[in-house]
Amino acid sequence: MRFTKMHGLGNDYIFINCMEFEPDDLPGLARRLSDRHFGVGGDGLICVCPSQRADFRMRMLNADGSEGAMCGNGIRCFGKYVYEKGLTDRAHLIVETAAGERDISLMLREKKVCAAVVDMGVPSLQSAVNLAVKGITYTAVLVSMGNPHAVVEVDNPAALDLPALGPLFERHPSFPGRVNVEFVRVLNRTELQMRVWERGSGETLACGTGACASAAAMMSAGKLDRAAAVHLAGGDLQVRWDEKSSHMFMTGPAVTVFDGELAD
Repeated sequence: MRFTKMHGLGNDYIFINCMEFEPDDLPGLARRLSDRHFGVGGDGLICVCPSQRADFRMRMLNADGSEGAMCGNGIRCFGKYVYEKGLTDRAHLIVETAAGERDISLMLREKKVCAAVVDMGVPSLQSAVNLAVKGITYTAVLVSMGNPHAVVEVDNPAALDLPALGPLFERHPSFPGRVNVEFVRVLNRTELQMRVWERGSGETLACGTGACASAAAMMSAGKLDRAAAVHLAGGDLQVRWDEKSSHMFMTGPAVTVFDGELAD
């Protein structure tokens, strides 16, 4: 089985072509391939599948084998994959995900996809909740980008012991289905610093849906302009919350690391 390793700002995934058939036991395959010591290594597995209502369908599985509804960095790489593998010759695509259909506009340089703009849909903001974690009460803004996020504003995201805190937030009793958690700091009206703990994968270098959720939370609170840069460990994403349509647009790079073949 051929595969391609790709990343968006260091948020890395293993892509396989499932246009003709899907392998058995995808959760087990995701766990095996994502292992950074005994597998390919990645934050999860993404399957390129046919769709009955869009150009393609994206299935995304986290490193622990659980299936996610949407992946912002992954979907940019998805667009690069289908274009550069010759599955399409169009630079504008509609991709079906478990969170709904997403529009992707590919940015080309010398006939290669270097980046993409993704219409991430309308953020769904809920009221803030207080979460007690290790004796400290944190205020989290709950936002859905097709998948659930808890956005927590802190003084310094870089100083947090995220390996210790992340699992406690992810599996907090308030979230029976688990949650992605973003720790953020507003730097100025157009810049946001963020660290993320992704459910099923742990801390990752970037999270596209998390960047959009965090920006939406801070924009709705009047702390951030409608267009901003989100600074993540792996690099920057540009996000824009369109006032007229209420849709969030995300722009960022997509990179191929290598192609490989699974022997058995």
